[in-house]
Amino acid sequence: MKKSTKKNEKYVYLRITVDGIPKEVSTKYKWDPERWNQKIERAIGNKEDAKTLNFYIETLQVKIQQFKNDLILNDETITSQKIMDFVKGKSSSTAKLLEEFQKHNDEMLALVPKEYAKGTHERFVTARSHVQDFIRFKYALDDIEFRELNYEFVKDYEFYLKTVRNISNNTALKYISNLKKIILRAIARDIIHSDPFKLFKGRKTKTNKKPLTKQDLERIENFEFVTPRLAEVRDIFIFQCYTGLAYIDAFNLKKTDIKKGYDGELWIMTSRQKTDSETNVPLLPKALEIMNRYTKHPVCMERGSVLPVKSNQKMNAYLKEIADLTGIDSELNTHKARRTFASTVTLANNVPIHVVKEMLGHHSVQQTEEYAITEQQSVGREMKQLQDRLSNTKPDDESVIEKMQQEINELKSLLIINQKASLN
Repeated sequence: MKKSTKKNEKYVYLRITVDGIPKEVSTKYKWDPERWNQKIERAIGNKEDAKTLNFYIETLQVKIQQFKNDLILNDETITSQKIMDFVKGKSSSTAKLLEEFQKHNDEMLALVPKEYAKGTHERFVTARSHVQDFIRFKYALDDIEFRELNYEFVKDYEFYLKTVRNISNNTALKYISNLKKIILRAIARDIIHSDPFKLFKGRKTKTNKKPLTKQDLERIENFEFVTPRLAEVRDIFIFQCYTGLAYIDAFNLKKTDIKKGYDGELWIMTSRQKTDSETNVPLLPKALEIMNRYTKHPVCMERGSVLPVKSNQKMNAYLKEIADLTGIDSELNTHKARRTFASTVTLANNVPIHVVKEMLGHHSVQQTEEYAITEQQSVGREMKQLQDRLSNTKPDDESVIEKMQQEINELKSLLIINQKASLN
């Protein structure tokens, strides 16, 4: 019981506890504590007001018990919030997850290509399909209400993706992120009030996506292909290596996107399709040479494009052939060109990372750091600089030499650790 505004009277409160989670609500009845038996939770005496209050409490208990029985019969979870909503006369939202997911996807499709790329919509379609399959697998249902979602649902979905669907950790986290967007959308629309992702923390696995080395890049550049289609794909790939353009941006690159910059030289001035961020990249001699080579190409003339870029699927298939012919050990694909530009062409040649960020169209330096040159290259370059400084130090300055030697040993240890990590 809680105090009311009248002297010696308190409000009678209803408390519901399920799995240790309590919820309280006032019955709006006021009662004298002297006439209340806390042990049996009833009013004392045979007066009419005591009988009325006790009848109300007993009727409420019966209704709550019946509601709990209904939840059990419908195979629904029993929570203190559900029961409290029932007591308050609130009808719980029966909005369902897959229905809302479909609404989101339909809205997204209507905004393709104005605000979303076609590939983004396709990823959400796949993400919904995975959630649908999980709900059937785990609950044998066609859909599930938002109010049934909790932390366990999210963890079980993650486990399902990694085991039943055999999806890698990072890819699974992407699908979970797609689901989270739908959950946050439901929260914003007051469909649900608690976030089942609140305690979920997914950890990405660090991947070792190496760029081409300077030697491998030169090997591909200088290789003479007998097949024209491979020569074309090689040229497009090399153009990407010297401009940092993603596949879709290279595909969409028009002749009208090539403009004179403030320095009087030719620049690529366009926007990335993926993020709609502005991209301004000066054309290096190699990129200019390739661009000029395809000025009169039938595909370029018909589309008004800079290069005769094929579908991404064909590009990657032909790049595998190119890797075999040129003896490149690592996997060759269109995205490796972007990493090669960031790492081998720019950062390795001391272009500041904030400048590379702008050319790549990244929103933050953190994004660009993922494209940065490998630890081995960084350590090797720092060691070379230390050795140069050490060779120029006077022999009698033993303390400086000792300090520099210590730095070199530390860098060597770091290099060994990184090499072991990459092998594992």
